[in-house]
Amino acid sequence: MSGIDDLKARVCAAVDAWAERLWDTSLTIHQAPELGYAEYRTAERLCALLVEGGLPVERGIAEMPTAFRATVAGQVERPCVAILAEMDALPGLGHACGHNLIGTAAVGAGLGLATVAADLPGSAVVLGCPAEESAVDDSGGKIRLLRAGAFAAVDAAIMVHPGTLDLVSMSTSLAACGLEFEFIGQAAHAALAPDQGINALDGVLHTFSGINALRQHLPPSARVHGIITHGGTSPNIVPDRAVCRFRVRANGHVELSAVAEKVTNCARAGALASGARLVVRETTPVYAEMRPNAAVAEALFRNLAAVGRPVCTSSPDERRGSTDFGNVSQVIPAACASVAIADDTVAIHSPAFAAAAAAEPARRMLVDSAKALAMTAIDLLLGSPKTPRA
Repeated sequence: MSGIDDLKARVCAAVDAWAERLWDTSLTIHQAPELGYAEYRTAERLCALLVEGGLPVERGIAEMPTAFRATVAGQVERPCVAILAEMDALPGLGHACGHNLIGTAAVGAGLGLATVAADLPGSAVVLGCPAEESAVDDSGGKIRLLRAGAFAAVDAAIMVHPGTLDLVSMSTSLAACGLEFEFIGQAAHAALAPDQGINALDGVLHTFSGINALRQHLPPSARVHGIITHGGTSPNIVPDRAVCRFRVRANGHVELSAVAEKVTNCARAGALASGARLVVRETTPVYAEMRPNAAVAEALFRNLAAVGRPVCTSSPDERRGSTDFGNVSQVIPAACASVAIADDTVAIHSPAFAAAAAAEPARRMLVDSAKALAMTAIDLLLGSPKTPRA
């Protein structure tokens, strides 16, 4: 068997050979963003690269048309490392979370590992994971992959995410859920017969007012943010239907359950005050809090350092979001690295970050991430914590 240094050198050389194709693919995906569960062109481009690199690809896994599995078959099936490829974009903002880079970096890692497959004492899979963003109903493709058994033969999972700092943190993420409150009222002429109407929009407005008053009494880690998706059809008609949606986040699923109940009570109070009927709907499954594995995180850290990244293990202002990768980390050892494409003046989920995801620093992030992911998979398969500078 080839030595670990030799294997790493070979996968890095392979990634370099694919670098221009990977970057072109990332830019093409960036220019044609697709929402969750509709990443058809994106998945096709990623899978085409994997097939070109000689990897067998299974499409439409877990009953999701855009989910896929590409296998790097080593000498034996287990142990197995999964490299996760997110693909979806944000409505209106496109790839303002940089998933064009996440998916392509994972594919690059798979292409690199394919060149040393015969020398690997285990296997790797690149998993195409739809709908990580909570922008579509029933988002959380990794949760559906878990339920379908896609991780049953996986021993560790790794991924990267573009950010404003090179960071491999042992901090957790926020658990999250999605709630929709629909208020059903009674239409009437807003001037001639307002007393005959029931204003559904009032129910929504009372809900927002109640939540804003509630914030003082929520745990410091809790986050509640929402939008009005329907508020009526015309100012001269008492709105007979109004809808608002919220994303609720908290420090763990126990705290999340308590906060979500308080938020729902605000909607119930809004219905009572307005006289409208309330329909409550969960728009997404619960995104569990991240549970980073120390050994996997350490391997990612060392390999990012090996490609010249000044990696941190903590940030003085480490803010937390939510991810369905948290659900994976609750089941198998997992870790995610943040790899910078901009400085900390650029906000994620903003037009500026979308632009950064197609700028020159993103190209370096893509290549460095693909190498680090592939080398981390090698370390995990060979059981070695050592990752000397390449």
